Amino acid sequence: MWIYLNNRFVQEQDAVISVFDHGFLYGDGVYETIRSYGPRLFMRDQHLLRLFRSAEAIGLTIPIPLKEWAGILHEALARNEVGTDQQDAYLRITVSRGAGDIGLNPALCPSPTVVVMVKPLVPPPSDLYENGANIIVASTRRNLPSALSPQIKAITFLNNILAKREAIAAGAFESVLLNWEHHLTECTISNLFFVTDGNLRTPALECGLLDGITRGIVIRLAEELHIRVNEGHFTVDQLYQADECFLTNTSMEIMPVSMVDTKRIARGKPGPVTLKLKARFMEARERFCETTGLP
Repeated sequence: MWIYLNNRFVQEQDAVISVFDHGFLYGDGVYETIRSYGPRLFMRDQHLLRLFRSAEAIGLTIPIPLKEWAGILHEALARNEVGTDQQDAYLRITVSRGAGDIGLNPALCPSPTVVVMVKPLVPPPSDLYENGANIIVASTRRNLPSALSPQIKAITFLNNILAKREAIAAGAFESVLLNWEHHLTECTISNLFFVTDGNLRTPALECGLLDGITRGIVIRLAEELHIRVNEGHFTVDQLYQADECFLTNTSMEIMPVSMVDTKRIARGKPGPVTLKLKARFMEARERFCETTGLP
């Protein structure tokens, strides 16, 4: 595997960073994940802009200008022979504070560490899309937005990991996290939607969740289909009583949910609104990709 590390591509065994890197020591950094459809990156500019927004929010200057990123990402695809007509790609960009003496002062780190990793995209099993996934409501709570803004896509991910451990222990696909007011927020790596009486509902951003890029697309597509969308403050009981439920993120697109804890949703199969949105997403995704496979 070729990995981009601080202005050059190196082989995996040479992709080494210092034990004094503050990303390792303190989780001080930001990241983004992007996927391709063939050679075309999905919502490339939106992902990059969010990366820069997250970095700015923690006072981290990304040393590579925005205009140079497309070339780097496509070179990473080419070197690793993914992002082709035969193989979609998964890309992860990580920018940490960099190496510096032990201590919390960001000024200890003169240069950020930049890493780009690329691998073949492996989607979830097809039977999950056909039958729906099972999810649980985690006992782990979402961080207070006043303590750590959910709009910062930070590499400090322990909150999500604890909730993911709960899902694994329960044999579930994902965990839903509640906020400090016991309202629904999001899952460990995905946004949450559910349907009641034909209306699409999703937790509002002020509940304490990331403004997922695929989340935004789904809301847009629902409006195009004249499906009423309600972003609000919702409870677990409202989720239990939903007619349909699904999750969204960049790599898995729209994942139907058939079970929440012990409550069966939509008769254990993807519901009509979910299927309509999934079909529309498949039809429309080309317009959310780069206009060409080249930067």
